[in-house]
Order: sequence, then structure tokens, then C-alpha cells
Amino acid sequence: MEVSVSLMQEYINSKIFKAVSEVAGELDRPTYVVGGFVRDIFLKRESKDIDVVVQGSGIELAELVAKKLGVKRVTVFKRFGTAQIKVGDWEVEFVGARKESYTPDSRKPMVEDGTIEDDQLRRDFTINALAISLHPDTFGQLVDPFNGVSDIEDRIIRTPQDPNQTFSDDPLRMMRAVRFATQLKFDIERSTFRALSENKERLQIISVERIVDELNKIILSKKPSDGFLLLEQTGLLEQFFPEFTALKGVDRVQNHNHKDNFYHTLQVLDNVAEKSDNLWLRWAALLHDIAKPLTKKYIKGQGWTFHSHEFVGQKMVPKIFRKLKLPLNDRMKYVQKLVHLHLRPIILSSDDVTDSAVRRLLFDAGDDIDELMTLCEADITSKNDAKVKRYLANFKLVRKKLVEIEEKDAVRNFQPPITGEIIMSVFGIAPSKPVGIIKDTIKEAILDGKIKNDFDEAYELMLKLGEEHGLNPVKSKEEILALSGS
Repeated sequence: MEVSVSLMQEYINSKIFKAVSEVAGELDRPTYVVGGFVRDIFLKRESKDIDVVVQGSGIELAELVAKKLGVKRVTVFKRFGTAQIKVGDWEVEFVGARKESYTPDSRKPMVEDGTIEDDQLRRDFTINALAISLHPDTFGQLVDPFNGVSDIEDRIIRTPQDPNQTFSDDPLRMMRAVRFATQLKFDIERSTFRALSENKERLQIISVERIVDELNKIILSKKPSDGFLLLEQTGLLEQFFPEFTALKGVDRVQNHNHKDNFYHTLQVLDNVAEKSDNLWLRWAALLHDIAKPLTKKYIKGQGWTFHSHEFVGQKMVPKIFRKLKLPLNDRMKYVQKLVHLHLRPIILSSDDVTDSAVRRLLFDAGDDIDELMTLCEADITSKNDAKVKRYLANFKLVRKKLVEIEEKDAVRNFQPPITGEIIMSVFGIAPSKPVGIIKDTIKEAILDGKIKNDFDEAYELMLKLGEEHGLNPVKSKEEILALSGS
């Protein structure tokens, strides 16, 4: 099969390929565009990353192509024998054709010069082993020794050689197999799928950072549950995320059973994925019920309970992030907050929605309230359509109340107008227990709607509370305002 020049030019910047072709002709070296760029031509997907393989020095080819294109900067990685140039939005990487061999304790290969056939053989999957010639004599000719085009047409993930060898050599390819199957909605060929299970323990030689990089791509796919089901079925998930596989299973006592929280969580994840591309909101969906196995209890007369799983789950989030080498910054805190709060809107939606409860939710969630509501709406996975409709209708009421109260009271991320410093200054006291009590009481009064989020009303309540604690003001309101510059 031959890919026509016109088809190639539909997906490429012709100036780049013309320059590569001219240099390949001048050097008279077999040169090919390979891998994902070629695969995406057949999938009719746009790609900005071009991988060029030459039989010879990739660095030399890159430098000559850059000179022809007027590109001043060539990024060279001598250790790997590769070089990269940027042309507009395009990134072009050049490498010499090579063949590889591996030792059992490492995914880092021993590399030596090779042919295009050697280079294609080392590729992870047949759909990524396609190559198109860029040499002027054979420009546009497809090299497809493993029937990758047929596998694209049949929507199959398959390795070019024995899958056990492919996965044993580089176990990260197992995660990539699942990732490609999830992103492209392809099936994994039977022997390739079987090899995933047979080599699952080889994943232990891969750094957790590389594993989670592939996992995040699965989480960001259109339907991430497909990937998680494959990871669980093959035993790969257990190798690096046993806390999640612990969700799987249903216990039964006296004809009472709970839902399978593994499948429930995947449904919640898919529901969130339909609404948002936010990776960390999707992580919150993954972890919202992570503590249920630890908090599961059967109580006669009540059935199965998971009391405080939101609090226990909140404490688990940093440990999981640390183990998976995920960022321990505001992203982790965001996930932690949503896990902690994920039941609050659900509780509101099942009862009469009071201003006070909504005000407190808005205060606690702050700017993350919209994502929290998205998570909670996704958490309604009941098969009872009437129940789902009732909850979602109540969520609409909660959302409406949130807008109304925010407009009226401005409590999102609010700081009480009376600070501890003001309390100490007014009453002439040092940091002490009464200061904290007065400050918290004022905050609670605002959240309960007893007073407005207003300095004057809060100041009057402070004076009253101070009197209850036997405190007398030593500064007037005017003096305090003057000191604060208000």
C-alpha cells in the first residue's frame, strides 16, 4: 500500500518534509517519518509531533535540515543520539535507526545502529511501527511489515513481535497498550491481552512517575472507565494502586448487600469526564469513596454503613498522592477538599435546603463550589430513574440557592470582618482563649444568618460577647477604624 503525496500533505507542513527529503537525497540515506504521526494519518487525526528516522546520524540530519529551513536552534541529546527542532507549532525529532536488546532488570536497552526494519521491530505496537519514506527516490512509500494499517482498520492493539518479549523488555508498554486501547477505543488482541496478565509483575521495575504519566492519560480520555477495567482485568492496577482495587466486591449479610464501589466509582468518573476535562476533578471522582473499604460496617437494622468515609478519605489523599508521586501542592489540597465535602450537597439535596446550610457549604467550598457540585451530581448513579431525577432536581435548587446567597451575603472565601487582632486591640488583651471564642462566634453568626457579613453588625456582636467574658473595651470603634486605615 502506498500513501500518496497529496494525502501526506493534508496532514503535514510540506516545507518541513520537502527539506528533510532534499537532505536525505543529498546524503543518499534511507529516511522515514515513523510512529504516531503516520498512525494518525490513517486515523485522520492532526499531529504536531514528527519523528524522523534515518539510517545514520539523526543529529547530522537535524542540523542540515535546520540549516535548510533557517532554524537557528537545534536541541541535541548526544547521550541518546537524537536531536529536535521546532518549526512553528511543529516539533520534529530526528534519530538514527537502531536495534535494541534488554537485560531482565531494566527497561533501558542496549542500543546499536540498525536498519529501518530493526527500528520498526523495536516499536511497541504494529500501529506505531508504520513508516513512510522521505528519500526522494521512494518518497511517499509506506513500509508496513507488521500489517499495522490492517490493525488500524480492525481497531486492534497488537505487538510486532511476541508480546511476552515486548512487555518483558519494556513493561511500560503494558500501560501504553491500555492507554492506546482507551484513547482510540481499540481492542487488545487476544495473545497481547494475555501477555499483560502474564507480565504484570514486571511493572515493578518501572518508576511510578512513568506509570502515573500513562495513568493520567487514561484518566483524561473520553471514557476512562474502559482503561481502568482493562487495568483491573489484567492485574496491572493492583501492582501500583491497590487502594483502588480494594473497592471491588460486594459483601452480603442476611440478604443485605451494598453496591460494588469499584464500578460505582468508575461510573462517577465517566460522569465527571462528560462534564469536565479537569484532571484533578477526575482524580477527586476516583478518590471520593476511597475510604469505604476501611469504614464498611454492617449494623443490624440499618444494613451496610460507611460512616465518616469522607473524613478518612480526606486523610488518605496525601498518602496516595505521595506514593504515586503526584503533586503535593494546591492540586492535592483541591482533591482533598472535594473528597471531604462530597457528601455535603447530597445531604442538602435530600432535605429542605436552608440558607444557613447553603451558606456554610459556600464558605467551606469557596471557589471550588462549582466543581464540587459537578462531582456530587456525577455521584448519583442509582438505577432508579425517579430517584436520580429527584436528586438532580434538588441539586438545581441547591445551585440556585448558592447563587442567591453569594449575591446577597458574599460568603464565598470570605474573611470575618472582625479579626483576632481587632478583638485584642479593642479589649487590650493578649492572645487567649476568649479571642478565639469571640472570633469563631462572629463567624458562625454570619454563616447562620444571625448577622450580616458587615463590620458594624459584627463589631456590635463583638462588644456583646466581650461583655459576656468580662471584657471592657479600651479603644473606640473610631480608633480601630483609624488604626486599620478604613
